[in-house]
Amino acid sequence: MLRELSIENLAVIEKASITFGDKMNVFTGETGAGKSILIGGINAILGGRVSKDIVRFGAEKAVVAGLFDDVPERVRAKLTEYGFDTEEELLLQREITIDGKSIARINGRTATVGVLKEIAGELINIHGQHDNQLLMNADKQREILDNYAGLGELLGEYRTVFRDFSAISRKIKEVSDTSKQQLERADILTERLTELDEYKFSPDEEDTVSKKIDELRNVEYVEDNLYGAVQSISGDDEENGAYTLLQRARGNIASLCEIIPEFGELEKRVSDILVELDDIRAEVASRLDGDSEDASKLLSKCEERLSDILRMKRKYRMDLPELLETAEEWRQELYTINNSDDILEKLSEEKRETGEKLKKLASELTQKRKAAAEQLAARISEELTFLDMPDIRLVFDITQDKVTSNGMDAVEMLISVNKGEELKAMSKIASGGELSRIMLAIKTVLADTDDIATMIFDEIDTGISGRAAQKVGTKLYEVGRKRQILCVTHLAQIAAIADTHLLISKSSDENRTYTDIRSLDFEGRKKEIARIISGDENSEISLENAEELLNRISH
Repeated sequence: MLRELSIENLAVIEKASITFGDKMNVFTGETGAGKSILIGGINAILGGRVSKDIVRFGAEKAVVAGLFDDVPERVRAKLTEYGFDTEEELLLQREITIDGKSIARINGRTATVGVLKEIAGELINIHGQHDNQLLMNADKQREILDNYAGLGELLGEYRTVFRDFSAISRKIKEVSDTSKQQLERADILTERLTELDEYKFSPDEEDTVSKKIDELRNVEYVEDNLYGAVQSISGDDEENGAYTLLQRARGNIASLCEIIPEFGELEKRVSDILVELDDIRAEVASRLDGDSEDASKLLSKCEERLSDILRMKRKYRMDLPELLETAEEWRQELYTINNSDDILEKLSEEKRETGEKLKKLASELTQKRKAAAEQLAARISEELTFLDMPDIRLVFDITQDKVTSNGMDAVEMLISVNKGEELKAMSKIASGGELSRIMLAIKTVLADTDDIATMIFDEIDTGISGRAAQKVGTKLYEVGRKRQILCVTHLAQIAAIADTHLLISKSSDENRTYTDIRSLDFEGRKKEIARIISGDENSEISLENAEELLNRISH
């Protein structure tokens, strides 16, 4: 859970360090004191979007860091997967500079915002007023049902098959397009491949032919030097070569071996040189024999071949290796056009098989949704009855729809908030206060389906007051027995029920505005709740009411 939050130079917050309790924590303060900024800071370490505008005026950067303890094993495993150190504590940090750049860190090491968001998503579930509006979205309503039914794995399998089915359908459409344009394309490809196949180019041929041309253009020079090398080794009628002279030297040394025995080693060394020299002469002579063909004729052939290569390069504006690779693509494209009937038949069979599998998985999703819908609606209704909505009727209406990546179901939450009223879509009935309570009820029910340790509610009390507010506070308190709750509120009934009460206050001097965040003791809480009740923290009646609220709560 989130144990500490450290903030530097975030909007009006110059510096703040907040320690949270492990149960229900509330934030209160006057409008504009910085409660939204605090939530924005938490969003930053959760990988949310940030802007350079949140950097405090005059500062180079804003820094937000959150220290978590009791890190779940699944999170530690994910950290290990990404190469981060895993300990009992986890530090998530975000820096935002005045030029708009953002740096994320996990345990002091730089990380991508995407990884930060993925890790933080396993630690904190945050709910704000925006979620109330999302609640009226049909996709959001389906997601709520799917989460409760635990359909994550089945949905993943279904979506994989759906992607395969969609890909096959697109391929069929491509192959089925037998327009005149495609037939013309086949003629063009045939002409290109016929021309290229005549040449039978190899990828490295241009380099090989160029080197051969250089060699042939210097054939006379090469032959003169090769002949000279052979003559120097073998000699001629007028002069002995190196081989003959070395043989004579070996004989001279051999004649001394009986007198000077150690000269036997020298004789052997000269013999080895003679063997090597004879090999050299043979190799040079073979090259001389090979070049005896008509070099002029061969040069002409090579130059013609190089001309063909350069012409094809200019024509298609590609290097030879790229051209040959592209030709293989053309060959495959031509094969597809010429064999479209066979390909279509095979693809159609694949589509049929994949479609059957997709339909089976979609049907399984429908069954599981319907099985969970009645139970989920009943549990949410039970929570809403407690939250002072006793006449609520709520159902998940599931109807067959077109096949999408989410199955073939259209899911819509229908409600009636008063007796005698017919069920209608959420967007046509629910008020702001009702939406807040419905979302709290849903969060309460879904809390049993996950093990995320921290839940944040940003102004969950929108549009409610009186007894409903008391019930919302009680429900938040109950959830806080199972996990850590952070709640921004404007209501005394909710503030009074908290285990930890944090006050966000604003002050200013001649030049700057400052925000302070501090934990309140009993007397401090009494004054703050009195302020929430009447706007006057020193009002005797408000103080008495505040004290009564606080004393009524038994932790």
